[in-house]
Amino acid sequence: MNAPYDGDRGQGAGGAGSPSGPPVPPGPGQEGQVPPDPYLQHAYEDDPYRAQDLAAQDPVGEALYDRASHPPPPPGTYQEPQALYQQPPAAPYAPDPRIWAQTPPPEPSGPSRHLPYGDDPATTQFVGVDALVTQASDDRQEPDAFAHLFRDQEGAGKVSGPAEPEPAPAPVPPKSGGGKFSGVLKSSALMAAGTLVSRLTGFIRSLVITAALGAALLGDSFTIAYTLPTMIYILTVGGGLNSVFVPQLVRAMKDDEDGGEAFANRLLTLVMVALGLIVAIAVLVAPVLIQLMSNTIADDVAANSVAVTFARYCLPTIFFMGVHVVMGQILNARGKFGAMMWTPVLNNIVMIITFGLFIWVYGTSAESRMGVDTIPPEGIRLLGIGTLLGLVVQALAMIPYLREAGFRFRPRFDWKGHGLGKTVKLAKWTVLFVLANQAGVLVVTQLATAAGKLSGKDGTGFLAYSNAQLIWGMPQAIITVSVMAALLPRISRAAHDNDPGAVRDDISQGLRNSAVAIVPVAFTFLALGLPMCTLLYASSGAEAARSMGFILMAFALGLIPYSVQYVVLRGFYAYEDTRTPFYNTVIVAAVNAAASALCYVVLPARWAVVGMAFSYGLAYAVGVGVAWRRLRTRLGGDLDGAHIVRTYARLCMAAVPAAVIGGGIGFAILELLGTGALGSLAALICGGTLLMGVFFVAAKKMRIEEVNGLVGMVRGRLGR
Repeated sequence: MNAPYDGDRGQGAGGAGSPSGPPVPPGPGQEGQVPPDPYLQHAYEDDPYRAQDLAAQDPVGEALYDRASHPPPPPGTYQEPQALYQQPPAAPYAPDPRIWAQTPPPEPSGPSRHLPYGDDPATTQFVGVDALVTQASDDRQEPDAFAHLFRDQEGAGKVSGPAEPEPAPAPVPPKSGGGKFSGVLKSSALMAAGTLVSRLTGFIRSLVITAALGAALLGDSFTIAYTLPTMIYILTVGGGLNSVFVPQLVRAMKDDEDGGEAFANRLLTLVMVALGLIVAIAVLVAPVLIQLMSNTIADDVAANSVAVTFARYCLPTIFFMGVHVVMGQILNARGKFGAMMWTPVLNNIVMIITFGLFIWVYGTSAESRMGVDTIPPEGIRLLGIGTLLGLVVQALAMIPYLREAGFRFRPRFDWKGHGLGKTVKLAKWTVLFVLANQAGVLVVTQLATAAGKLSGKDGTGFLAYSNAQLIWGMPQAIITVSVMAALLPRISRAAHDNDPGAVRDDISQGLRNSAVAIVPVAFTFLALGLPMCTLLYASSGAEAARSMGFILMAFALGLIPYSVQYVVLRGFYAYEDTRTPFYNTVIVAAVNAAASALCYVVLPARWAVVGMAFSYGLAYAVGVGVAWRRLRTRLGGDLDGAHIVRTYARLCMAAVPAAVIGGGIGFAILELLGTGALGSLAALICGGTLLMGVFFVAAKKMRIEEVNGLVGMVRGRLGR
């Protein structure tokens, strides 16, 4: 019988045995020893070729072996082969529990590594796909990864006994909603729908305003008075409110014992007091503000009187803008996202009704030919009260949502010592960013109103510039912003994890995905801007509508660098760099102001605003070049430029013939049917259909992968 331990093997009657290793086979003079155990012999222990000469070669190998270049080793120098498998050497000491049972360090509170899915690594588990799908809506307490070590250490000094049965978990009550995942999807869809409806109703509002007041000096006077409160709000409170106060509000709601309610009350009280003082000062100095906005209007007695009256009705809206923003951010911090996106629709509806009543009483601008000299005081009062009422309704509509979220406003004036005093330092670059941007807007406003009055024709002033810019900016707000909304969290996580390659890939994807829609839309504005404006602004007169069409065509191609600039700046924001976007905005504003001034001096007054629209896109093209080089340096010299440029170039190559064909058909239809509503609609439908058809055929022939991906996604949505 074999002994159970190797140390007992080979022991005979005399008690002698080999200390280690397998037994030696019996030979001469070794009688009486136990025969070797066949199970302990290695399979290759008895090598029949071991005694042969290692220098000897087989006949086939001998003919192919070059002994002169590779002489064989001399006999006796060949090393014995090592055993293939060996037991690891025994440790000299027993394992120390103080070493292997140490308590691991706690997980960091913030993200500590790159996660392909999820935001918080402390609460993210990597599970199977089935679990992700079936348990996405379950609100469960995340298990502690080191809880078993804690239990082991706690139980080390206790007497072991029968384990007590764990109590059965309480049944989870059914939830009314779809859980976290479905809640996020529902909130995102609600916000996207609210933004889209808000922009569409805002566009209808601009159509009604233009129809009521026209695109001449009267329309410019109202537009400047209506724009003035927004500029003052952004310059004084808006920039700091969004960049500094809102993050502090969210932090207070997470950290404070009362859920941040006291901080929110202090913030809302502070904003109300500050905006009230700003409104009082602005109403008093309204004539000076109109002078700063437009010397042309201020020098005209009738236009100045109308603009100052409109301004004094519109300036109190500064107060309600700020209150609406703070209330909306309080709701956002409490998980209520829809109210802030949908309440601006109420403002647009009130203004549409107000200007509709004005048209019902006095007729459209093309019918009444009303100007700054002939508009009645009752009409000014109606429009002013309606404009103010729209912002009041927008702000007051937030109160029911606040009550539903459990927030009750109580004025608090104990501002000192609660974190509100450091806002100036934190908001410095954001305020400078806004100042640079608004300085460029101010120059364009002055030059556009002056050119409109010098030309003596409708549709050549600031209102026409604003209307064309509103149409031109809608694709950017709907397409590029939507694409980047999905990529921004990934870019921010990659920047936090110091992964420039991931930042580069996400920015490249955002640029290429948005280009699929932005490039053809830009060429559509270039080819069909005229019938588009003659259809939308026909109520303001044929001459004004044609002028706005030419301005939109001048804006058109600038949409491409404008979209690229938006995406590239997200890379700096992901690294929490607000200084570089400020410098870039200064460059864009300076180029825009200089080029606009040159257009005002060189071009005829009739075409000066058209040149200013082209200058806007040119300024952003220069800004893209500067921002691109800086971001490429920030990411280590690589921004996937070749891939991006190739995609944009091929999309432009597909869009050029499409624009030529579609634009040619559109202009031919306008010449045949005229620039009325019927001719403009026919030109827009026929030209647009041909343009998009030719573009997608050309892009598919050129095998542009982004376009093919978009077509595949649409087909999947349609079930084909």
